Amino acid sequence: MEYIYAALLLDAAGKEINEKNLLEVVKAAGLTPDEARAKAVVSSLKDVNIKDIIKNAQSMQVSAAPAAAPQAQAQPKQEKKEEKKSEEEAASGLSSLFG
Repeated sequence: MEYIYAALLLDAAGKEINEKNLLEVVKAAGLTPDEARAKAVVSSLKDVNIKDIIKNAQSMQVSAAPAAAPQAQAQPKQEKKEEKKSEEEAASGLSSLFG
């Protein structure tokens, strides 16, 4: 995932998305660069316009939000119960770590 983030940063900065630049960004983030991953990301993004994809994704989120709103209002009570249960389960799981 860090290579995708690096590609997004390079695109936002107006820099070319190539292996060398990706590896430099990953290294600058304090991670150990992997040339194979960088090569795979560069080849998969070869003919992709990142700005168009982001623009389309944002417009899809805006158009999908009103349709999802009624469902969100119908389920708050169930989510609270599930949340409580999962918090209790998480706490019991943590206690097993400490004996």
